[in-house]
Amino acid sequence: QVQPVESGGGSVQAGGSLRLTCAASGYSGSISIMGWYRQAPGNERELVADIDSSGSIRYVDTVKGRFTISRDHARNMVDLQMNNLEPGDTATYYCSVRTFGNQHYWGQGTQVTVSS
Repeated sequence: QVQPVESGGGSVQAGGSLRLTCAASGYSGSISIMGWYRQAPGNERELVADIDSSGSIRYVDTVKGRFTISRDHARNMVDLQMNNLEPGDTATYYCSVRTFGNQHYWGQGTQVTVSS
């Protein structure tokens, strides 16, 4: 059983920065993909960024050039550095962990609020 534990988030003004961290606690095996999704009220959950075991990264177009995902493979941790935040980035951010057995686990979510 994997329990993604998130930290970070909060409230900032537009143009500010935040850093999210996720640790996949309770799991000693290898993880395939770690990443971040977000969901704003009334919207579907969407991929923000993820990184696989080889280091291949995907970003949603709206965050390219502003967000950076990084991963500590040995510690099963993933960070999301968010710069130049915009009001449209306001959402609940969820850590996503997928094992090589294709089991998918979600964190509890952390709120990011960006005011104009």
